[in-house]
Amino acid sequence: MLATDLQTIVPELVLSIYAMVALIGAVYTIKDGATSLLTWATSGIFVLLAVWIGINGDGTNAAFGGMFVDDAFARFSKMVILFSAAAVLLMSENYMERRSLARFEYPILIALAVVGMMVMVSSGDLMSLYMGLELQSLSLYVVASLRRDSVKSTEAGLKYFVLGALSSGLLLYGASLVYGYTGTTLFSGIIASVQEGPSLGLLFGVVFLLAGFAFKVSAAPFHMWTPDVYEGSPTPITAFFATAPKMAAMALFARVVHDAFGGIVGDWQQIVAFLSVVSMFLGAIAAIGQRDIKRLMAYSSIAHMGFALMGLAAGTALGVQAMLVYMAIYVTMNVGTFALILTMERDGRPVTDIHALKQYSKSQPLMALILLCLMFSLAGVPPLLGFFGKFYVLQAAYDAGLAWLAVAGVIASVIGAFYYIRIVYFMYFGEEMEALDGRPSPVLWLMAVASGVIVAVAWVPGINLFGMDPFAAAAAASLVN
Repeated sequence: MLATDLQTIVPELVLSIYAMVALIGAVYTIKDGATSLLTWATSGIFVLLAVWIGINGDGTNAAFGGMFVDDAFARFSKMVILFSAAAVLLMSENYMERRSLARFEYPILIALAVVGMMVMVSSGDLMSLYMGLELQSLSLYVVASLRRDSVKSTEAGLKYFVLGALSSGLLLYGASLVYGYTGTTLFSGIIASVQEGPSLGLLFGVVFLLAGFAFKVSAAPFHMWTPDVYEGSPTPITAFFATAPKMAAMALFARVVHDAFGGIVGDWQQIVAFLSVVSMFLGAIAAIGQRDIKRLMAYSSIAHMGFALMGLAAGTALGVQAMLVYMAIYVTMNVGTFALILTMERDGRPVTDIHALKQYSKSQPLMALILLCLMFSLAGVPPLLGFFGKFYVLQAAYDAGLAWLAVAGVIASVIGAFYYIRIVYFMYFGEEMEALDGRPSPVLWLMAVASGVIVAVAWVPGINLFGMDPFAAAAAASLVN
């Protein structure tokens, strides 16, 4: 019934209505003067919806004939997406205002992108999948080029749009092949039709679908847009790219391979393992030569997506659980890291050269200590939280018989540790340079400190990753039957 279907999509419905009402209200009133109010209101709605989903979510519910699925997996992913989007939106307010980028469209576009992400992770059909994916992507193309007077920002938006259109073409071609060889776009129908073994044409469809998803998670060799878009976009928008969309795309990846192709794990497992290895090594090696911290974080994200894909390549419930835990930890670390990047200024201008962090510990000892914890955590140094994220996915790969992939992950992690530790070296032992004069706003300070504390103490026995692990296990169990 329609009433039941609408009840299932309440969070998406509320956020969509809010975005449209806010857009009309801002256009016909004070426009950019409402940006601050819209930013706080949008962040508040994100948090309220995340809490509502956590409290009211129960069981598995399908809507619109199975096109939309509300289960523990979708709810876990949505909560991470909503909390991270709220954090990044609040972090961006001061930065955007001081650089004349505080346009009322920004929080509304973020809200629409988040609606798309929520539809993505709940999709039960190739049609609803594409609808959510394009709603997210179209919003992100615009915010990437929000700084209209910057050639780099315009270039970032254009590159993202052109390459995004290419990936959408690959994905649509794959979806058409899957539909042609199975006769349905519903995931439940696809998985039933491949039980007796997939045809060659269907396998080609799977390959094209996975290529499209790999672009969305910036996995190598479909990563080419990531460094330029990260560098050219305004820093708060880069922070957004590095958090919520990554969680949404990885959750969509997991949803499709398990809900639609869970019966042919052996066929797609090889592709995902290949993407994982290439991403880990390319991200680890290519970041070594980067001087711009935003480009460095772009290659870091490519490497981390490789580790998340390692969990997915296991093809088991433990692998999905490990991927979810890893992504939640990765998002937390990135929120703190970008909060600190946003404070890097000299003479009122943003600075992104990593050499500017030399002797940062003398001018900002607390911020330097937090950045040290975050860098070591991103590198996977025990006993910080990032180590346990990597341990989870390595264990999942090993238990699934992919010992070679786990070994490759360890080697890539060791290589990648170099560029994280180099930043720490600059902060504490680098040559004396003109100090950065940026001072964190209360929101940036709070986000940085909170992330630093989480990565430093969440491993303590009894804390149990702040209770995240049981929820991730329940989410994985709801996806992998």
